[in-house]
Amino acid sequence: MMFNRVDRARLKKVGPDRLCAEWLLKNGAKAKFVKDNRTHVHFNALPEESLPVLMEELDGTDSGIMHIGFDHLEGLTRLRKVVLHNCVYIDDQALWKLRYVASTLEELQISKCGNVTDHGLLQLKQLSKLQHVKTFDLPYKLYLIGSNSKETRFRVLEIDRRAPELTIYENPNELEKGDIRKFVQSRSFIRTISAYGVLGFVKFLEGYYLILVTKRTRCAFIGKHIIYTIKDTAMIRVNESSSKQMHPLEQRYVKMFNNVDLNSNFYFSYSYDLTHSLQYNLAAPKFVGTRCDIVKDEPLVWQNRTGEKITYAFRGVSRERFVWNAFHLKPMRDVIHKDWMLEIIHGFISQSSISIFGRQVYVCLIARRSTRYAGTRFLKRGANFHGDVANEVETEQIVLDGNRMCSFTQLRGSVPSHWSQDVSKMVPKPQIAIDLSDPYGETAGKHYQRLMFHYGAPVIILNLVKTREKRRHESLLSEEMHSTVSYLNQFLPPHLRIRYIDFDMARKSRGTGNVMEKLAKIAETVIQQTGMFYLDDERNQKQTGIVRVNCVDCLDRTNTAQFAIGKCVLAHQLYDLGFLKERRLEFESDCITMLENLYEDHGDTLALQYGGSQLVHRIKTYRKTAVWASQGNDIMQTLSRYYSNTFSDTEKQHSINLFLGYYIPSKTEVNKPLHIWDLETDFYIHNSRFDEIRQISTTPLTQWVSPFVMNCLPAAVSDENRVVKELIKIHSNDAEIIDYYSNFHYDYKLTSFEEHIDYQLSHLSRNLAPAFRSHFSPFEPIRRQQSTALKNPSLTGQSSTSSANSSSSDRSDDESESDEEDKSNRNTAPSSSNNSSRAEDPVTLSSMFPMTNDIYGFEIRMPKKADMLKYEKYAEINRICCSSGLPIRPASPHQYNRHAQMNESGGLSICNNEIIIGNGTLEKDIQSDIAIPTVSDKSIAIYEKYCMLKYTIMHDYRCDPKILEYVNMFA
Repeated sequence: MMFNRVDRARLKKVGPDRLCAEWLLKNGAKAKFVKDNRTHVHFNALPEESLPVLMEELDGTDSGIMHIGFDHLEGLTRLRKVVLHNCVYIDDQALWKLRYVASTLEELQISKCGNVTDHGLLQLKQLSKLQHVKTFDLPYKLYLIGSNSKETRFRVLEIDRRAPELTIYENPNELEKGDIRKFVQSRSFIRTISAYGVLGFVKFLEGYYLILVTKRTRCAFIGKHIIYTIKDTAMIRVNESSSKQMHPLEQRYVKMFNNVDLNSNFYFSYSYDLTHSLQYNLAAPKFVGTRCDIVKDEPLVWQNRTGEKITYAFRGVSRERFVWNAFHLKPMRDVIHKDWMLEIIHGFISQSSISIFGRQVYVCLIARRSTRYAGTRFLKRGANFHGDVANEVETEQIVLDGNRMCSFTQLRGSVPSHWSQDVSKMVPKPQIAIDLSDPYGETAGKHYQRLMFHYGAPVIILNLVKTREKRRHESLLSEEMHSTVSYLNQFLPPHLRIRYIDFDMARKSRGTGNVMEKLAKIAETVIQQTGMFYLDDERNQKQTGIVRVNCVDCLDRTNTAQFAIGKCVLAHQLYDLGFLKERRLEFESDCITMLENLYEDHGDTLALQYGGSQLVHRIKTYRKTAVWASQGNDIMQTLSRYYSNTFSDTEKQHSINLFLGYYIPSKTEVNKPLHIWDLETDFYIHNSRFDEIRQISTTPLTQWVSPFVMNCLPAAVSDENRVVKELIKIHSNDAEIIDYYSNFHYDYKLTSFEEHIDYQLSHLSRNLAPAFRSHFSPFEPIRRQQSTALKNPSLTGQSSTSSANSSSSDRSDDESESDEEDKSNRNTAPSSSNNSSRAEDPVTLSSMFPMTNDIYGFEIRMPKKADMLKYEKYAEINRICCSSGLPIRPASPHQYNRHAQMNESGGLSICNNEIIIGNGTLEKDIQSDIAIPTVSDKSIAIYEKYCMLKYTIMHDYRCDPKILEYVNMFA
């Protein structure tokens, strides 16, 4: 501050211009004098005191000048330009003191000055000579400019960066390209960021941060709706801190928030609701408005009484359970237009294609991870008191063929009871413990009622947990689950009861047992009971019910079981589409290889998110086709999962709780004496309404399914009573809201083939096809070369990473296996497919080069002599006709000479399917065999006119009257 005060004695000695320059240079600013091209930076480089100087320009960039020092401007008569950039001590008082040079100042720039407000800028109106003003990158304004895909319509958001809370103003009008160009030109932006969507706002201890999607990649499409995956994001500080020093824990919270990698496995779509299934998205809306009551309100009735075709568009209501940025979008709700809201899901999305003799059929796999009771492997087990289970993922398998669509939905999730594993001891598999007894199945009842509400009935539970063990471990969960389901089923009618299937997958896979064949029988039963969604121009079939698959972790065994169900479902889907004669697909075919790769990636991704490593026991392990080299990979994945669960899961769980808004940091720690990393448990975070849960309910426990849901079953309540935010009547087919063609093909911009999703999928499908093949059907099995010299432990049914699951103590239970199998599969239908693998067939020369009779139905043989003579006669026709009377000589003395009996005139005729070559004496025989037609002169004249038609029209500009008469007949 001492260098900013005016030295009155020095002012009298050197004058105001010289003193002002000294003040600027002492505080790190720059000065320029009249008739001096130099910009003075150093104090010692100033002209001598005896020389008169006049200040012309003042540049305070990155300097320490303060409003007190602006008193030096008094008395300046030639100051024309002032630049104030990144001046942290400049405030509104400094701008008010610019009145000293109001009669001379012409150019002014104010940028990145944190203490300047609107009140200070209003003081600039006193500068009468001011011609150019530049204000940019000021903390009080942040602009978001959004546009449609064609960049023809724009919206503008204005955010006040000075307010302690988030203050957003939106221009209610849509702007056109010319209007937005004028808006941008009127402001000089020093920093701009191109983004593809706003994910929301988040606040820790100081202020709000804006989260933007800066990079995206197409990963799939459904119809004309494109699905993107996020590749990069940007986090921008919105509110400036009220204090000069940032809170010491602010950066720690920011780092913890960024531990949830938004660049990995997060997906969005501008036009398709990824939080709901295809069946729900294609259902007709019944209620409008988010505040409607589907129990009391009257639904919409869709009747076209006028006969006029009316098109409606609607804005759906997302299922918040699967929206991972729902907490970040809350500050924007009911404030700005809904087009700004970009909702994302977390999980897995991938798409591949099947080439059926050139016709592309697309298979898409969508996995939606739930935000409720979300977390890591050992820290989130069982369920909370709301019925939300850990590791809950909804998987949907969609098959597309033009306008025809079909889908099937299945679910995975932890056992819905209160259980955990003690992770304080560093052991690979901690002991399972039931923490809280639930004799009336209240928690499980809430979970199953939610499944019936969204998916209908029946709910089929495929429990893959071990049922018999010498030392009780997993069997605790099987007993708990079976007893709960048996109790709840007492209060349901027989046709709506929960179907419970016990399938000890670990035991069934030992020895020579064929797990995939047994799972195929269960899958066939599931499909027969639930059906699947199918839609075309003539038929609309819905899936009623859901299959819920679980093991202990819901990772390895669960993924294999879901693949077995998906394989059976794909056969039914292709059969309904008309591509298969029977509902059966074989292993080792291109179609199933593609599906297996999809489910392998699906399982790896979900395992990394929940367990910290990829799958340990893969589909090939249970198919017993895994190669010996996979043993090392299984060991590494086991070690990776153990390390992640032991050392990094706690920090990852804190990040998830912070990201989803279960824990909200606050400066005033009145009710929060501890920060998130100091909490001993997050039990009360995920059971936030625990006090309400403990209250006695007036509804009897036997009525665990509400009457409204019961009356709608077996159909899903959500599908039959779809709620949308708003309905929009479309008056033109060219309306942009329904113009999916332009959004899909980008016909308004130049794109390369590599950027198009169809091109990417077609190239991806080529990697699944073998280099050598004897047929091109994707449904026929292909013999693939496998090495059988070394025996993989997985080929004997055991995991390559032995643990308590495959110990010798468990093998003694194999003798009593048959009773359990009969009990769990008593309602199982016959097998729909032969799942035996061909991987162990020996590779021989005949298998690599099969005979043509095996492939095409005929065998290549040497031609008969009579056939060869007939072919040679046929081959000589052209040479005989073009011989011009010259004798034809054989090319070699050994060549068969057919012209020895021919004279110079030659000739040929056809009689009784035989080609006869002779001399002129046979002319009568030829004419008697084939009558040569005679052409009249009139016909020849017409033909000649036809040949000259082009010339007469193009050159002589005339045409025959007969031809004109003929043309006028069709005019």
